[in-house]
Amino acid sequence: MAAWTWRFETADGTEVQPAVQPEEFTTQGDAESWIGEHWKDLKEGGTDQVRLFEDATEIYGPMSLHAEDA
Repeated sequence: MAAWTWRFETADGTEVQPAVQPEEFTTQGDAESWIGEHWKDLKEGGTDQVRLFEDATEIYGPMSLHAEDA
């Protein structure tokens, strides 16, 4: 079964620890729903952007958590 994970980064692409610990996601939709619920807390905790992975394959990113960039 595929594992969907987020990578949390600063604006320059440096990986950071998220302010909210993600769960393990079995579908892309579950992972995207989670980020939709927690992006503000993540941004306030120092995450500027995220990347979504399916196992080791990057699906998309970087995706900014700053509304003005969206």
